[in-house]
Amino acid sequence: MRKPEALHQTLLKCGAQTYVIGISVRGPKSSRDWTMRAAKEVRDDRTVLSIQEDRIDAHNSGELKNLVLKTLEGGAKNVVIDLARVQFIDSSGLGALLSGYKNANLRSSGFALAGLQPRVRSMFELTRLHRVFDIYPSLQLALSA
Repeated sequence: MRKPEALHQTLLKCGAQTYVIGISVRGPKSSRDWTMRAAKEVRDDRTVLSIQEDRIDAHNSGELKNLVLKTLEGGAKNVVIDLARVQFIDSSGLGALLSGYKNANLRSSGFALAGLQPRVRSMFELTRLHRVFDIYPSLQLALSA
């Protein structure tokens, strides 16, 4: 997977808070353009990345990996990935999340997953990655932990 040429964010200002309501990753000119539908929001001391895709697979896992890395490079200290809308994840998607986890640990940042659907949760259990990640049943529980 090639590195993105540009990462564009659509911002919404609401009082003192700024919310990222859309993120698109533009690939190199010689390749196709990608768009990872995701929302980024800061709640207290946590950065929430809500993935708005039904699937995380070989076609978009590189975008997810880049999105998480850019978020951590931007100074996020406690990242929560909300996967409530994701119905399917394959090994490349698991790898992208594991890469985010490792990068967060290198930066002494927190990294948690929330809202896993049953099929997605079973992939984490099958690979025993549920022992690696902090996984919460819902975003609300992850934010209150």
